[in-house]
Amino acid sequence: MSSKHTGSAVWSGGLKDGGGRISTQSGVLDGVEYGFHSRFEGGPGTNPEELIGAAHAGCFTMALSGVLAEADLTAQNLSTTATVTLDKVDGSFAITEVHLNLVATIAGADQQKFEAAARKAKENCPVSKLLNAHITLDARLES
Repeated sequence: MSSKHTGSAVWSGGLKDGGGRISTQSGVLDGVEYGFHSRFEGGPGTNPEELIGAAHAGCFTMALSGVLAEADLTAQNLSTTATVTLDKVDGSFAITEVHLNLVATIAGADQQKFEAAARKAKENCPVSKLLNAHITLDARLES
């Protein structure tokens, strides 16, 4: 099974004084502003790193749901935050790390099974496979 989805961006102006808009095929993002200020200075709009973080958190969390189902477990709640690190490396920028922070409520799960499921999801999530970055995971099971 193959699935293709698109995202698009338009930009005008220079790096620091210009700006752009990002959209997705589904229309969930439709002309959302991004630029130097939102990427490096905390200005309004989005940036590629937070979009990658959202995609990674969503992919990992969905993958974990599948891994839990294989173990006959169903989560009441899975909450994941992906922190994407952008560093200057050898004179240019690179995404060097993604840290996944997961808090879960899963009836009937013990810590060992939970950690194994979280590791498997981290390793097999398609976005994890795509990223050439150091990916770490903190997983906390709540009762």
